Amino acid sequence: MPRKQNIHFEISERKILLRIFDVFWVLFTLYLVGIFSRFEYFNINPDFWTWGVVLALYLTVFSSVFELYDLQKASKFDTVLKNVILTTSVTVLFFLLTPFLTPVLPENRVQILYFYISIISALLLWRFAYIALVSSPRFYKRVLIINDSFDVDVIANQLQQSDPHYNIIGYINSGDYSGGKSVFQSGLLRFSDEKLTNIVKENGITEILISGDHTKSGLNEELLGLLKSGFPVKDYYEVYEEKTGRIPVQHIEKDFYKFFYFSKINDNKFYIFFHRLVDVVVASFGMIIGLILVPLIMVGNFFGNKGSLFYRQERVGKNGEHFHILKFRTMGYDAEQNGAQWAQKNDIRVTKFGKFLRRTRLDEFPQFYNIFVGEMSLIGPRPERPVFVEELSEMIPFYDTRHVIKPGLTGWAQVMAEYGNSHGDSLEKLQYDLYYIKHRNLFLDINILVKTLSTIIFFRGQ
Repeated sequence: MPRKQNIHFEISERKILLRIFDVFWVLFTLYLVGIFSRFEYFNINPDFWTWGVVLALYLTVFSSVFELYDLQKASKFDTVLKNVILTTSVTVLFFLLTPFLTPVLPENRVQILYFYISIISALLLWRFAYIALVSSPRFYKRVLIINDSFDVDVIANQLQQSDPHYNIIGYINSGDYSGGKSVFQSGLLRFSDEKLTNIVKENGITEILISGDHTKSGLNEELLGLLKSGFPVKDYYEVYEEKTGRIPVQHIEKDFYKFFYFSKINDNKFYIFFHRLVDVVVASFGMIIGLILVPLIMVGNFFGNKGSLFYRQERVGKNGEHFHILKFRTMGYDAEQNGAQWAQKNDIRVTKFGKFLRRTRLDEFPQFYNIFVGEMSLIGPRPERPVFVEELSEMIPFYDTRHVIKPGLTGWAQVMAEYGNSHGDSLEKLQYDLYYIKHRNLFLDINILVKTLSTIIFFRGQ
């Protein structure tokens, strides 16, 4: 039988753990400071319980904005130090600026310094303990993949990038499960004729991912035996979606509609109505702010871009219908003399002022008009140009599927994927877009908006 399972925290469990203990250790530290010193600004007792709730809310929100719950970054000391300082500074600032919900500012301003130091010390000590203990190899999963045919190296890399605690040890290609012994190939162990339970036991495997048809390979009976013993055997596609936030469309062409339920998209009428209501309200405020910005951007455009202030470009929207997107100009008027071109990272056609507009996302403000009139939504796949849609649809399976909902000002692909300008990058973004279409809900929308704030704050716009 397989050996006793090691403790492993899933991605969602680690994020919950971080959120709970961030709040706990901050409040507990402030409580101790109040007991052992003359700290009167923040008291934790039944009469002032709202102060703790407000502080916990601010702390959770700004920890998300400054990426303290990004598990890749949460495992690095230098990144955690920077993000904790940013989170604490903004949290304390907002706490001080909301006196109706929080304590009145103390006469002795040194108390504010005690408050700040207590919060930052609690967060740093707890987060460094998390890195040293929870992020250690003792909590890693050791995973075996079973499939009849796929690029295992690519899949293993994608899963381990999304979850550094998810360690792919090896694989079984069930299509040729016919004899031989374990060999080392491409950094992964390849197993064949050995008994599956022996492979699990001898290599310390703690989870098996399966995909494909294994009836010919004779693995089903062994897998069933492991399942009966309580060993975790999971579907590869479900795990891939959960850990990467993407749909592996390139691996499920034959059974795509089994994995992607179009009927679910428009079933929730309340969500659709609320989504449109938020679009109209946010777009109204966005257009007002955009009008305020116009005089300043007009001056910068006159000296920096030497062209019309607004830039209109044809894009593909919901159900394949075309519309014209509005943006503030970021390139010169003659940027596409030779026809449509892919935008490049550090594109030389982008002016210095245009680069500033892109990095701050100010160039996107005119699109609030597109949202207001219903051509776009606040959240959704980014609209692409017709010439590129036609090209990508021929090369990437199910690319047109992204047009079943309205395109968005921001989206899951924009906050999760790196800036891309190739067909491979478009495939990755399509995977994220389809994940959003399949799973979209209020909480995912909020998550995207928070990540968009992070993108703006850290100047990741292009």
